[in-house]
Amino acid sequence: MKSLKNNTLFLLYTVLLGAIVGAIVWAFLRIMNLGIEFLWDYAPKQLDFPLYTVCLCTAGGLLIGLWKRKFGDYPEELGEVIGKVKKSGRYPYHNVFSTLGSALFPLLIGASVGPEAGLTGVIAGLCTWVGDKLKRFRKEVEELTAIGMSATLGTVFRSPMFGFMEPLESENETKLPKTSKIVLYFAAILSSFGVFIVLNKVFGGNGGIEGIEHVKTPLHDYLYAIPLTVIGIAAGYLFFVFQKLCSVLEHKFRQHTVLRAVTGGLLLGVTGTFLPLTMFSGEHQIAEVMSGMKNIGAIMLLVIAILKLLLTNICIGSGLKGGHFFPVIFCGVCIGCSMSILLGVNPVFCTAVVTTALVGHTLKKPLATVLLLMIVFPPRLIPIMLFAAAASKFIPTPKALLPQKITPTN
Repeated sequence: MKSLKNNTLFLLYTVLLGAIVGAIVWAFLRIMNLGIEFLWDYAPKQLDFPLYTVCLCTAGGLLIGLWKRKFGDYPEELGEVIGKVKKSGRYPYHNVFSTLGSALFPLLIGASVGPEAGLTGVIAGLCTWVGDKLKRFRKEVEELTAIGMSATLGTVFRSPMFGFMEPLESENETKLPKTSKIVLYFAAILSSFGVFIVLNKVFGGNGGIEGIEHVKTPLHDYLYAIPLTVIGIAAGYLFFVFQKLCSVLEHKFRQHTVLRAVTGGLLLGVTGTFLPLTMFSGEHQIAEVMSGMKNIGAIMLLVIAILKLLLTNICIGSGLKGGHFFPVIFCGVCIGCSMSILLGVNPVFCTAVVTTALVGHTLKKPLATVLLLMIVFPPRLIPIMLFAAAASKFIPTPKALLPQKITPTN
């Protein structure tokens, strides 16, 4: 009876935890969107200054550098957060509030990163803190932290199944928790997602990536699945090349926190002045690319994708940190649209295959990749997406391209 009571109470705690996660994610994204609207819509109209983008990004880089010099080089990347939680079952929470600022500021100045890394680290830290304070469930700290992390990912990406699978799937094997724990995971994820949707409906907020409507794909277009997968994997290699280059530079100048951030802000501003589509996470620009791809042109789409892959790594390496999922998805869409124009193949089919191969090669988690991209592409393309994701996993990335881990320093 006591065990049943404890299990029921723990389930209620996880539901409450999920609701709190959903509220935090909504509040963070709401503040982010309001800040972006002010800085990039209202203020430029009032100032009418041609170098506004360069000045704002450079000044933002300076402020971020000073912030990081005081509070540390956070947030950590998503892989590092998940790795720490898997290894120790905990995540440090002494710097939760400063990490919130570190996660928010790059997004406000248009850095080519997403919000998932910072939010996941903050929630993981808060869940560890809650577990430490709840004496009754002190032994379940590891579970609370992992569950909160999954709820965050499921809410940020509007994909509960991705939130559940991403931390569990690995390059070597996927270990599913016991049935009782799966119930806890989904209780928290659905609670978080539900609260997020309700707050969006009541107060307004970020609508997320719009799904791409499917136009029937001619049978002969499926013959292009293999070359399009190869193109996506090649883009993945390019991402790792840029990541390695930026990692080497970050390691060389790791003590010059302010200089790195200012340089990153300057490069972001200059690139964004000439090619605005390279800025921000790309989440809300996918529909713009799909509808206007012929006006943009095949070559320009490739240029935008390549520069954004580079700029994403420059932002992360220089200290304008965040996640790379949304920018990489956007790059895959750009490359897919370019291939559609050049090959005369259905654009939705092209973007689905190329994007899945690109994301799959960088993530090396086929199931998580497809679950993530289901929010973008129509369900009928899932079989071909599974093929592209599986193929991209088994193409190895040379160890020489993988960046060395750098421990954040104050």
